[in-house]
Amino acid sequence: MSEWPVRQRVPRFVATVRGAQLLMHDPITDHCVLLTGAGGSIGSALAKEIVKRRPQSLILLDQSENNLHQIDCELSALRGGDVCVPILGDFGDAALLAEIFGEHAPDLVIHAAAFKHVSFMERNPIPAIRNNAVGTNLLAETAHKYGVSALVMVSTDKAVNPRSVMGASKRVAELALLRWSEPPSAMRAVRLGNVLGSAGSVVPIFQRQISAGGPVTVTHPDANRYFIELRDAVERVLLAAAMERESGILMSDPGEPVRILDLAHRLIEEAGFKPEVDIPIAIIGLRPGEKMSEEFVSGRESVHASACAKLHLIETPQPSCEEFDAAMAALKECADRHDVSGLLERLCRLVPEYQPSDLVLASARAAQTAAS
Repeated sequence: MSEWPVRQRVPRFVATVRGAQLLMHDPITDHCVLLTGAGGSIGSALAKEIVKRRPQSLILLDQSENNLHQIDCELSALRGGDVCVPILGDFGDAALLAEIFGEHAPDLVIHAAAFKHVSFMERNPIPAIRNNAVGTNLLAETAHKYGVSALVMVSTDKAVNPRSVMGASKRVAELALLRWSEPPSAMRAVRLGNVLGSAGSVVPIFQRQISAGGPVTVTHPDANRYFIELRDAVERVLLAAAMERESGILMSDPGEPVRILDLAHRLIEEAGFKPEVDIPIAIIGLRPGEKMSEEFVSGRESVHASACAKLHLIETPQPSCEEFDAAMAALKECADRHDVSGLLERLCRLVPEYQPSDLVLASARAAQTAAS
């Protein structure tokens, strides 16, 4: 992935942030920022970094009471934390969004909220689409309507050639940002790999299993994933927010993928044990929706230089606005009716590279049989 053809662009003025060049622009200091998923792993880390940059106000939106209360308490103890406004609610609530945008007029939206657990979302496809796809489309449309300068979304490599409902839903979310990225609003999605240490990620799971004496469960001996540290994920998102005008899907150099089995061995050894001697390792097989390897760019996409040296712009196919709006209306209607079969049919049309798992197909067939 290091040998990409690029279209070189020369920014008119650049600054350095941890070795990266970016167009000089501060979207946070003395501005109002809306952060969705503020109580999550990435969201809370972003919130702490944003507070350091002295925003005029920081709107913390999360539908988890415990998570929101926790981050609000943590930020209250920080210098500048008094500018935070915690709001308990769902970013897919149109009335709530109108209230937030109307009252607070955010300049920047950072969208970190998502249902992200692959195998769990395979068993809950309706909420996955309603939240990640339909909800993000509503958020992007509302941000555009109210003239927000920029919206930056945390996306995932699982959106590329998805095999899971979660991945397909995030691909639709990317398309939603492209749909509503029109002046005066720039919209950007940042594709990230697995964030080390985030809630539900493999590292804390392995650590808990090691503490319990094993076994450490690995899906497949050859399964591998791209990983990124939490602080680097936060940096990438904030770099995307600092770009001016440019819209689209972004990624950084993902490095080399890590074999999950090797990661298990390393964590066991770091804990002072011997793999397969002190701590057993169990191969449990890939779960529904999981892939052997993830990708950052599909065969239908190309990668180009952006105004930020650390972020590359992905050129990707997208439907017309009319086609996308019709597809989203159909997806929402199916989700509202809990029509899994219709939902999958329309999802496959909108994301033709999506290949549903046997579990989701069986769920759709069962629901269709029950309804007939």
